[in-house]
Amino acid sequence: MAKQNKFTVSHAPFWHDGSSIKCMNINIMIAALPAALFGVMQFGMPALGVLCLAVSSAMAWEALFNLISRRPVAINNYNAAVIGMMVGMMMPATIPWWVLITGTFIAVVVGQQIFGGIGANPFNPAVIGISILMVSWGGHFDFDAVLVNYDFTFTALTPLAALDHQGVAAVNLFSYSDLIMGKQMGAIGSVFGAGLILGGIYLILRGFIRWEIAVSYIAGIVVTAALFNISNPDQYAGAMFHLFTGYTLLGAFFLATESSSSPVNLIPMFIYGAIGGIMTILIRNIGAYPDGTLFAILLINLINPLIDNIRPKALGRGVNNA
Repeated sequence: MAKQNKFTVSHAPFWHDGSSIKCMNINIMIAALPAALFGVMQFGMPALGVLCLAVSSAMAWEALFNLISRRPVAINNYNAAVIGMMVGMMMPATIPWWVLITGTFIAVVVGQQIFGGIGANPFNPAVIGISILMVSWGGHFDFDAVLVNYDFTFTALTPLAALDHQGVAAVNLFSYSDLIMGKQMGAIGSVFGAGLILGGIYLILRGFIRWEIAVSYIAGIVVTAALFNISNPDQYAGAMFHLFTGYTLLGAFFLATESSSSPVNLIPMFIYGAIGGIMTILIRNIGAYPDGTLFAILLINLINPLIDNIRPKALGRGVNNA
């Protein structure tokens, strides 16, 4: 009998590299590990406690919700573990435990499970969790204030906050090499730029994230920041400063690329990433928040269904065959 070819159609996320969800999540955690471990070395055991509690509480919230809603408990696919790890990496090492478990509850239950679980969430769950915490208890994310007692051997300032208060003069306090190597204050998993870049490249090469989104997001950051800097060098920092500070690299490789909330078509990927990068700089330079990464990602998540409808006309469509 001749071999029959099957055409399989499934629900979102449609793009798939052949690996299981469990395999994908394990690789995402492996990719994030260098930045997370650097945060533990820099901020000490409190940072390790934050990461462990974030991962464990996220898995517990998912298991509890599945039991209550009578769904199969599937924490062994590590989906909740990835969400918890991302939440923990965006936290300061001094975050109170109750804020942390509230964040993981919002991320796992409100951000994903109530929409139907894996593949059904319209927003990145971890970004939803942290964004609501930042709006509700923003003082806990004032890194200069909450990390004031840490004995750093480098300039003990959060770069974006320093820029916001001191202007472009603050840029001279930091060298790009120091920023890339994590010599800055910030969230546990966002300060080590080199580790995030290596993790992102690993995920791209393994096919677990789309390079189009990450590259276009970074391009949006670089081009927009450069235009602001050219227009007024005394007021706006350069592109490289914005690229290696705040949540930028974490957003480019680990947040904006989340499969359920990002496009699956080629042209929409470039548009999606570019808009995210542009909005990040707009919020930073003329908005109310020093770091606009998370809010920019929520915005592109919101318009993702509209963007993903942009695609080439189907072959033969519109042709009159009469």
